[in-house]
Amino acid sequence: MKKVTAILLGLVLVLAFQAGGAFADSKLNGVISDVIGTPYKSGGTTSRGFDCSGFTSYVFDKMGIDLPRTSGSQAKSGTKVAKSDLIPGDLVFFDTAGGNNSAVSHVGIYIGDGKFAHTSLSRGVVTDKLNSSYYEDRYVTARRVMDADSFQTNADAQ
Repeated sequence: MKKVTAILLGLVLVLAFQAGGAFADSKLNGVISDVIGTPYKSGGTTSRGFDCSGFTSYVFDKMGIDLPRTSGSQAKSGTKVAKSDLIPGDLVFFDTAGGNNSAVSHVGIYIGDGKFAHTSLSRGVVTDKLNSSYYEDRYVTARRVMDADSFQTNADAQ
């Protein structure tokens, strides 16, 4: 009985770590990891400092995908995705301006496991949980800007 329990526990752990995200060793993850901690800079589009849409534009440019410059314009790119259907690489949009009128004012990149990477005014480039009370209440929509070929290319290990 102990051997069966140990085998089952081992299998659960292996599956749990494999389910950590399709992009665990991906190009997307590598580009984002390289800029974690970069400070916020209004209008910033380089690794010296980013605003939210400058960050997403920078990351996708590194993967050969052009995005419009502003979060509002990015929210009209690609195809709409239900929150329940998010995959790593999808853009997630928020109304952080305080109006709660579903106007897009912030963008990040979904990285899997319910988390997204974005630029915080006070913390620079960070990851946060989509279901945190702050972001869950301000979530507006998501868009998929990578086609299947781009997704596969960028999901391949570095």
